[in-house]
Amino acid sequence: MAGGEGSRLRPLTINRPKPMVSIVNKPCLGHIFDLLKRHGITDAFVTLQYLASVIQDSYGDGGGIGMRLRYSIEESPLGTGGSVRQIADELDDEPFLVISGDALTDFDLAKIVAFHKEKGAAVTLTLTRVPDPLEYGVVITDGDGRITKFLEKPSWGEVFSDTINTGIYVMDPRVLKQFPVGESFDFSKDLFPKLLDEGEKLYGHVADGYWTDVGSISEYTRANADVLLGRVDIGSLGDQLMDGVFGGGDVEIDPSAVILGPVFLGKGVKIAGQTQIVGPTVLRDYVVVDVGAVIDRSIVWRNSYVGERAELHGTIVGRQCALKSRVVLEEGSVIGDHSVVNEGARVRAQVKVWPDKQVEAGAVVGSSLIWGSQGRRAIFGRFGVTGLVNIDLTPEFAARLGAAFASTLPQGGVVTMNRDQHRTSRMLKRALMGGVVSCGVHVADLTPAPLPIGRFHTRQIAAQGGLHVRVSPFDIRVCDVKFFDPDALDMGRAQERKVENVFFREDIRRVTYDDVGRIFESRRVGEGYSEAFLSNVGHRAEIADAGFKVVVNFSHGTAAQFLPQLLDQLKVEVIAINGVVSENVGSRSLEEFETEKRELSAISSILRASFGVIIDAGGEKVFIVDDAGRILDDRHFMGVLASLVARDGGGAIAVPGFAPASLERVIAEAGGELKRVRSSAERQMSYAAHDRPRLVADGLGGFIFPSFHPWFDGLFTVVRLLELLASQGTTLAAAADGIPRSHIARLKVECPWEAKGRVMRMLAQEPETERTKQVDGVKHVFGGEWVLVLPDADQPMFTVWAEGGDEGRAWALAHRYADRIGTLRAA
Repeated sequence: MAGGEGSRLRPLTINRPKPMVSIVNKPCLGHIFDLLKRHGITDAFVTLQYLASVIQDSYGDGGGIGMRLRYSIEESPLGTGGSVRQIADELDDEPFLVISGDALTDFDLAKIVAFHKEKGAAVTLTLTRVPDPLEYGVVITDGDGRITKFLEKPSWGEVFSDTINTGIYVMDPRVLKQFPVGESFDFSKDLFPKLLDEGEKLYGHVADGYWTDVGSISEYTRANADVLLGRVDIGSLGDQLMDGVFGGGDVEIDPSAVILGPVFLGKGVKIAGQTQIVGPTVLRDYVVVDVGAVIDRSIVWRNSYVGERAELHGTIVGRQCALKSRVVLEEGSVIGDHSVVNEGARVRAQVKVWPDKQVEAGAVVGSSLIWGSQGRRAIFGRFGVTGLVNIDLTPEFAARLGAAFASTLPQGGVVTMNRDQHRTSRMLKRALMGGVVSCGVHVADLTPAPLPIGRFHTRQIAAQGGLHVRVSPFDIRVCDVKFFDPDALDMGRAQERKVENVFFREDIRRVTYDDVGRIFESRRVGEGYSEAFLSNVGHRAEIADAGFKVVVNFSHGTAAQFLPQLLDQLKVEVIAINGVVSENVGSRSLEEFETEKRELSAISSILRASFGVIIDAGGEKVFIVDDAGRILDDRHFMGVLASLVARDGGGAIAVPGFAPASLERVIAEAGGELKRVRSSAERQMSYAAHDRPRLVADGLGGFIFPSFHPWFDGLFTVVRLLELLASQGTTLAAAADGIPRSHIARLKVECPWEAKGRVMRMLAQEPETERTKQVDGVKHVFGGEWVLVLPDADQPMFTVWAEGGDEGRAWALAHRYADRIGTLRAA
């Protein structure tokens, strides 16, 4: 009997019938099939009604599980009896067994059949004893087991027995003819009372063993726990990986993970370091548990992701869900299939989230999310479209995204596609490519190249736009898809909204087979850039005469395929570190990055290099060590380069709002003019393209020289620095000594989305705000000190920047404003 809808198990049963809800290692119906086979029963009819195709597609004709299965589908509900009555003519004349596909049991079926035959019964009901019989049909028998009375869901005043009907019957086929085919009737409400009134021999067999009706979320949770605790015999759970921990194969467990059984780990489960898993817990196939997560007494279905430091306490997570970092799921909560709970969100106790929902970062969900899609706020963020690979950014998502982008472009247009060298970037690029050409837009496929070169080629061939796929520099598990406009700048918000509208409305342009876009390899990708690059380098003779020696850490990025040749033409000696282009590209931890800078300092000092530089894998940013071996922090080097540029002819120098206060005086004394601009990369590139200052610096290692092109370029920054040092006859250490050191602190402060606007409004109303020209966020100036509060565009948080007279004062200011944000968000 497998037609149950399982309404009390929602949202688990939104996408599957009740018998297909998994209990530990397989669906409940699968456990019933195993039970039948253990007792020699291999020929079965399966009655279906709700989502019938799910069961048919899973089990087919039964050959895959060693059974013969046939199906009877109810077009409309016929009740428990009516559904079996449909197949009565196909049953043999001997007794047959009726068993529920959505209850878990290990009863001895052979003993039940033997009891039926011994008594010569028309029907034998399998009974069991429960402490609370109110939700079940109570059956009263005499001393011989013959049934004398039925009570369907009695009140306590009517309870004269604790033996209940389990829905497992042995029947003589003739009893079904009491009702015609097609008439709706139930066994317990209609057929059995009628047979009892007619004096038929109805017997009840009180079975030994385990039985539970998996009818509610609490019963479902208990059934899983009972299997893990060995209270029900369902056969093997797989190999015992450690005490109390059973696995389905190919499991990866970090040695630092703590697992306290009983726990079941499905095939391909990956458990990262510093995690804690406390049983009874079930992690189905291909679940990934990230660093520092805590899971206790929970059930996580297959292909789901549990993020860093997430906490799951007595919860159920459906199939293909993504729980991002620091998510908290409280006791009794349930997350439906394909849902995403974003960073720092909390789902309160007993709350149910229906399938295909998105919970925003930092949200607190206090009531069930049922209706509406609750979709993303937006697809695009600061770095384009960003997400966890194969969780947020799947191939199917990427194909749809590519099609949405192409649908906003003219049919027959061309876009460039570029990527870094990692295989995840290749996977997503190919999916994006399929979506683009399906809408009649051609793809100029670039070989892996640094971002500045990809942008240059996009503009050079007059493409309608471009895409670049890369592993995030902040998290190796994350990919960014960056979109360019025809000028090779980051796509503006207006165009992003157009893409989002097409994506969410699914208003995809489809073309006929002969209009599908072409994919062609673009030629001379690096040559055109190199020619333009060298033509923009002045003082080439001075550079050659200076005898520069530069140590370059290429971060295994594709800049290693271009910059050494360019520097060689300028007679600059290059000592390469991590210069082999490989998949070992992506994010570094802060500790790893600091170690690499110290190593660069040591190597540069030993080799007496003119300076050392780390170029990020995308070729956009630089991090510098001077010729004295000193590591120059980002803001200090920004001041050095800004001063050198200003001394080379003056002009406007654009810096972000968190640039040191002293920089205005430094640039003015060097003959330049400081301009403060917003801190987003898109705004800075747009400013570079339209206002054409001498230099744009982002304060985080990125520089734009608009005389060459209006986007960040780490390769050109290295050569421009050499040119400025050569033409001014100075060293980097001497230039750095002329720039005063600043003391700047930075803090991240969490704040719920719904409170961010209120916090900004209340800060903006303070007197300090009116006394300062506001460019980005809210800035308060106190003499030579200042605090800048910037709302994060993608996350429920603020960034607080502060500059003080010394390090301690800067941190004190930052913490003071962090505390103020905490007070204002709670107001």
